[in-house]
Amino acid sequence: MNLLQDIGMTVLTTLLSILALFLLTKLMGAKQVSQMTMFDYVVGITIGSAAAELATELEEPHKPLTAIIVYGLVAALISVLCYKSLKIRSVVTGRPLVLLEDGVIYRDRLKRAKLDLNEFLTYCRIGGWFDLSQLQAAVFEPNGTISFLPKEADRPATPADLNKNPAQSQVQTPFVMDGKLLSGNVRQSGKEDEWVRRALLRQGYRDEQDVFLALWGGGEDLAVFPMDPKRKSGEAPQ
Repeated sequence: MNLLQDIGMTVLTTLLSILALFLLTKLMGAKQVSQMTMFDYVVGITIGSAAAELATELEEPHKPLTAIIVYGLVAALISVLCYKSLKIRSVVTGRPLVLLEDGVIYRDRLKRAKLDLNEFLTYCRIGGWFDLSQLQAAVFEPNGTISFLPKEADRPATPADLNKNPAQSQVQTPFVMDGKLLSGNVRQSGKEDEWVRRALLRQGYRDEQDVFLALWGGGEDLAVFPMDPKRKSGEAPQ
């Protein structure tokens, strides 16, 4: 095999590994690293290693490809079984551990979570809790994070505590992105393109091409971010 053929085969096997990883990612589902269990993390590393081997394996690329497919299918199968069975889920993903409750830190549970006291205190400070007496409970989650439940007297006040009843906010929908009107989003939100243009005009934008991003949150106005970085949001043109 000459040099050009070698390079060509490497390009093909690399593209094949990328395609295999893309399809397996779609099959297995996307998770952020912080949401991964230890099993997800190990499987991800193994599949990545096999994909790297596939990219450079010119003689028998079917072997690492088969390994990638098997790992991916087994991981997807285990994910389905975890969804259907609580027992399997507890074995694969683990269970939450209460590390602190009612002023008591459980040493045996810290040991089970593979945390020492300094690491636990670090997690508390990262979570914004410098005074442990303000905590009712701290729970070690299966993905390696710690959740905190503050005491009622030390948690942030809510509108309900103040006998307030504010209007419910809505998820903002992009109506304009990169100077282009997203008509599909506009219609899905029950509005029309002309309504968007009128809303932009009220804020000093004669054309959507002057808008980098415009978001609608359910009101009569848009949250507009201009294309020109020197112009402030909502500022009329000079």
